[in-house]
This record gives sequence, structure tokens and C-alpha cells, in this order.
Amino acid sequence: MEKQGPNKLNIEIDAEVAEGQYSNLAIINHSMSEFVVDFVNIMPGNPKSKVKSRIVLTPQHAKRLAKALAENVRKFEKANGDIKDYEQPPIPLNFGPTGQA
Repeated sequence: MEKQGPNKLNIEIDAEVAEGQYSNLAIINHSMSEFVVDFVNIMPGNPKSKVKSRIVLTPQHAKRLAKALAENVRKFEKANGDIKDYEQPPIPLNFGPTGQA
């Protein structure tokens, strides 16, 4: 992805990161200075799961991410129809320490 104009931004991604990580649960914690988002892949029948990726954001970046995600969901639904939000059974979230900054 490149930004056009005088302040050109060149962003690279290595092959391993480009493959991505699948996540079906995000756990969000925050302090006064940071938001911590842990992405987890929970599989049926497996009582133990690991955090696959952790992203630490400033409050300003967390707000920008929330706005960008909402805008992209809006565009997706405009093109593809409403995303159904199926209610999921409660997942116990006491499988690890609470995030702290």
C-alpha cells in the first residue's frame, strides 16, 4: 500500500504476516494510556485456547480503528447485505490474566 503525494509512505509485509491469523474472539482491555486487543481462535471441543495475536494501541488509534472498522462494515453491508449477528453461547473468559498496561 502506498500513499500518493510528497509524503510518500511505503509499507511492506513479509510472507508470514501476510498469511494472517484466524480469530473468532477478541478480548479488549484498556488503561488510561493503552488499549490491548487479544485475538483468540477458540475451537469447539477444545477447552484450552491461546492468544494468537496481541495489538496494543493508543486511545486515539483505538478510536480511529473503531471508526474505520464501522465504515468498512457499512460499505460491506451496502454491497453484500446485512451481516447476521448470530447469538453465541457464553464463553468463559477466565482462561488467562487480565491485560494491563
